[in-house]
Amino acid sequence: MTLEVLFMLGLLVVTLTVFALELFPMEVTAFGILAILLVTGIVDVEHAVVGLSNPAVVTIGMLFVLSHALTKTGLLEVAAGRLSRMVGPRKWLGVGIMLVTVSLSSAFLNNTAVVAMFIPLAIDVSSRLRISPSKVLLPLSYAAIVGGTLTLIGTSTNLIVNSFVTGAGMPALGMFEFTRMGWIYALVGVAYVTIFARRLLPSRAGLDSLTRKYHMGTYLTELRVQKNSSLVGKTCKEVGINQNYDITVLAILRDNKRIVENIRNIPLLPGDTMMVRGVVDNIMRLRNEQGVSLLSDIKLGDEALATNEQVLAEGLINQTSRLINKTLRDLDFRRHYGAFVLAVRRHGSTLRKKIAHTPLQASDTLLMLAPKERLNELRRSEDMIIISEAEYKLHRGRYWWAVMAILPLLMILVSTGVIDILRGSLLAVVMLLLMRAVDVREAYRSVEWSVLLLIAAFVPVGYAMVTTGTARFIASGILAFTSYWPADLAPLVTLSLLYLATSLLTEVVSNNATALIVAPVALSLAAALGVDARPFLIAVAFASSAAFMTPMSYQTNMMVYGPGSYRFRDYFRFGVILNMGFWLLGSYLIPRLWPF
Repeated sequence: MTLEVLFMLGLLVVTLTVFALELFPMEVTAFGILAILLVTGIVDVEHAVVGLSNPAVVTIGMLFVLSHALTKTGLLEVAAGRLSRMVGPRKWLGVGIMLVTVSLSSAFLNNTAVVAMFIPLAIDVSSRLRISPSKVLLPLSYAAIVGGTLTLIGTSTNLIVNSFVTGAGMPALGMFEFTRMGWIYALVGVAYVTIFARRLLPSRAGLDSLTRKYHMGTYLTELRVQKNSSLVGKTCKEVGINQNYDITVLAILRDNKRIVENIRNIPLLPGDTMMVRGVVDNIMRLRNEQGVSLLSDIKLGDEALATNEQVLAEGLINQTSRLINKTLRDLDFRRHYGAFVLAVRRHGSTLRKKIAHTPLQASDTLLMLAPKERLNELRRSEDMIIISEAEYKLHRGRYWWAVMAILPLLMILVSTGVIDILRGSLLAVVMLLLMRAVDVREAYRSVEWSVLLLIAAFVPVGYAMVTTGTARFIASGILAFTSYWPADLAPLVTLSLLYLATSLLTEVVSNNATALIVAPVALSLAAALGVDARPFLIAVAFASSAAFMTPMSYQTNMMVYGPGSYRFRDYFRFGVILNMGFWLLGSYLIPRLWPF
């Protein structure tokens, strides 16, 4: 073992640890590793920037734009909504139809966009069929993941692996080459989640009360302004109720009228009732210092909060939201969106204290109290997805019909070999921009830049693993184990071990990072065994997408964490069977569908 190999192994261990602990955003960690490789001279400047021009990076960026263009038409929601309503009282048939639709959609569209689009539909179906959303949302994520294995463009991992295939001088993977095994994965995956979700997943999330879901009972109450109160004649802003007491006034009840607009500047009068959100200690301090009375310790629920003018709604922060890493105070959320944020749900826990000062993260869900007329504005926002209710209608924007025609045409041209996926996707995006079916601002916003930057930064890491001999060293360690097997079984055992190691690694590291790290090892294994590298790279592609056992293993798993009220153990309990089953399936099918 050389010093360079030892250094690279140490660097990889540190990288994987930082990824798993989520100490920094993944793209920040990736660029930090790239900087170390550049400073130490392991990678030169020319190879350090090669990831930015990698065909996979450009293609994935174009596909983000195309996915956004199609999903914003609402076509898939309308189709799935109508199909699920046709099944009547047959609950799980309706759920199964929705999951099949999600899986097929993910074969051609970005699966995070598909899941974001279908979460409101899934919750609506759950409500109509009287099924807990906890039994539907995680299957929704899994259906999108297995659907991504159907085609070359189904997931960015497939495109990354394809770049290694072409880089090794082999013919590029075809549009439907993954379909050979992908249809079996999709069929088994959708069947598994449809049949076993009702038994293995909890009925933890319910739609009967959002305030109970967020455990808000002890944090919402009513305060009456007394005649001798120091608040009389003053506004909430003048008193600094929010600043000094960390209490939010949601509405003022006066003479059978409910005031919800411009509350901060309304002078308070004797007899006014304030609906407030805050922690008990601060509410009691306000009562003692300002002369207000606590109305019979009322704990407000959905009925008291939601009126003809206001509704309770949940909003999911998407991966490209401008709200990420900003606080509600920074955003002036109440003034900008016209809604109160009552609580934030993150990683299975509910944040209620100092939420105005808490930086928001992707996949956070916000419990909001908003005027009904502002709900549609929130639904149209590109910063969050309103998941409390679904909207079934086509959005006929400019040249909406062209959007529905261009993507199928692209699939036909690429699959028949008329044009390659990079040129085809680039041409399709240019056409949509020229027709103004998608404007430039939309195009920028639809791209998940963190994914592209992660891939661009890790491409040189794969190069460094090859040039330093690290990939060959890891491969030799795997081959040392398989040497105990007969020579004719060695490739089979090696492929099976590679698949298992990749699928376990992707549970703690992103699927894209896993593919970029393991693909060079796969090439080294094939070279050492003297066999075709294609089966090994196919194994890396499928195993990198087999991310079912942890919430952080795949973006879609994180997206349903809050809305489904899941816990970490739910993912492991429900996903481990699928992970192990796919490992056995892959170990058996890959050598037969892609012979050595």
